[in-house]
Amino acid sequence: MNITKQNEADKLVLLIDGKLDTLTAPQLDAALREAFEASDNVEVNLEKLAYVSSAGLRVLHAAHKRVKGKGRLEISHANGTVLDVFESTGFSSYLTII
Repeated sequence: MNITKQNEADKLVLLIDGKLDTLTAPQLDAALREAFEASDNVEVNLEKLAYVSSAGLRVLHAAHKRVKGKGRLEISHANGTVLDVFESTGFSSYLTII
């Protein structure tokens, strides 16, 4: 998995490319922690994400809990497969998906 950071006017964007699974989830967790040290608003762009496992979902859930009330976590450009995972697990009910 590759993570590219882009600064925008009001947020930091993390572009995720590849698979988010047990092996790569710690990489995203570290990137999210670092991103929230730099900005209160972080967008995770999943346009190039091919797969997300339960380990990846745990990282997104933990990040959501850490920033709740302190910042904003947005998920963007998730493809149909990833959106299906978010919907079937209930993540779409509380994550900000744009």
